[in-house]
Amino acid sequence: DTLRGLYDGWHSLLGALKPDLLVADYAPTAILAARALGIRSAAIGVAFSMPPDSAPMQSVRDWEPAQPGRIEAADAQMLRSINTVLHESGGGALTRSAQALQGDTPLLLSWPEFDHYGREQLPSGQRWWGPSMLPQTGSAPEWPPGGGPAVFAYLKSEHPDHVLVLQALVKLGCRTVCYLPEVASGKPPPVVSPLINYARSPVNLSVALRTSELCICHGGEGTFAPSLLAGVPVLLMPVQSEQFLISRRVARAGAAINTSELRRPLDYQAVIASMLGESRYRIAARAFAKRYANFTIEQQILDLVDEFERLMG
Repeated sequence: DTLRGLYDGWHSLLGALKPDLLVADYAPTAILAARALGIRSAAIGVAFSMPPDSAPMQSVRDWEPAQPGRIEAADAQMLRSINTVLHESGGGALTRSAQALQGDTPLLLSWPEFDHYGREQLPSGQRWWGPSMLPQTGSAPEWPPGGGPAVFAYLKSEHPDHVLVLQALVKLGCRTVCYLPEVASGKPPPVVSPLINYARSPVNLSVALRTSELCICHGGEGTFAPSLLAGVPVLLMPVQSEQFLISRRVARAGAAINTSELRRPLDYQAVIASMLGESRYRIAARAFAKRYANFTIEQQILDLVDEFERLMG
């Protein structure tokens, strides 16, 4: 019943608009309505929202095996609900529930190194479009004076170790620019030191990463992807499952450390020192930057628009 209500809303809207193409970012019910109306759909988004087209859908919690039959039963229930609603409106049935997230044409905004599900290759006819990033804006970084390593940190207080990380950076003598939204909103800094400058607004990463030796963040592509494209290693501190999955993939590429995979209690001073002192992280980050040196956000947008027009043609 819930799905039917959402579906009817999309069906009415798309039926009134009559678009030549639906571009849907993690909107499976809109894709289902377009299917019933004969409107071509392109699903666009990060890998997490576009799982492999398998039956049943792949579990995202592979470190926590589900009870036997649980995933199969949930997947079957999802497919049954979808096809019941589609049948009522004359839409063709799906054969796999994952198709509701794929649309007619899946456009995966990722690279193999960033794929939450660990895909190394895509089905024939599909391609990697590169990560979804915004054009770089924001304030220029103001680095604390001194001769220590320059580190950019985008942290949130919801991670229980954010204070420990900042304290470790101070002990190592790092000159840190930290964007912590809570501090930018007026809360007192969690660690006060002349070696840490808290940005009062989002920082322009393209400028900050030119002189950074390390980037620290929670696993958002909008932060670590520009860092790797600039050849800067990343310390990843995920706070939820999606960030953990992608952080695990990036760490396996050799240019990052995923703190969620390290044994507790964690010595952040030693971890950060190793990333700053061991050349293998810089070498891997620079190799990544070289591999995708031709990627630009502007060209990605142009290529996607060309693809939309091709699908409408």
